[in-house]
Amino acid sequence: MVLFFFFGELRQNLFITSFLIIRMKKRMKKINWKVLIVSLAVVFLVAFVGSLFTSPVTDSEWYDSIKPSITPPGWVFPIVWNVLFFLIGLSLYFSWTSAKKPDVKKKIAVVFGINFVLNIFWSVLYFGLKNPFYAFIEIFALWVSIVSMIYVSYRIDKKAGWLLVPYLLWVSFAIVLNYLSIK
Repeated sequence: MVLFFFFGELRQNLFITSFLIIRMKKRMKKINWKVLIVSLAVVFLVAFVGSLFTSPVTDSEWYDSIKPSITPPGWVFPIVWNVLFFLIGLSLYFSWTSAKKPDVKKKIAVVFGINFVLNIFWSVLYFGLKNPFYAFIEIFALWVSIVSMIYVSYRIDKKAGWLLVPYLLWVSFAIVLNYLSIK
């Protein structure tokens, strides 16, 4: 009797597990590794180019003299930015792979491309040229470009839009830091 119960329970569990696996496979899209790798590579290339202007200056007397008291410790920035760039790369990937029409993919390329240029340009203005005032003006264009990325991505794939919200929040905080550093 116990053996019959065990095999009956086993058969039921196998049936439920098989049913769940089949349902999950239908819902899961196959990962397009080429697009994922290109998305992440492009985003981290932007991060690298921006860091060429940022890294040499963050330990300078100039930066220490303008850094607001609410600035997080220096070790926080590379961690936060690496997480944000990873999320941006995932958003780009999900947007791109979910877009079916060429004109929608072009829109994705344009909004992400503009954001990437503005992201680098802020580093050039603030750290490269040591001009927080011009960087402050530019950061509003960067912020608007993030909102545009969220809008375009969300309409294609909701999770792609949501992945960009931490980026918007961090840049919103950066606006405050940028403003407080203007002397």
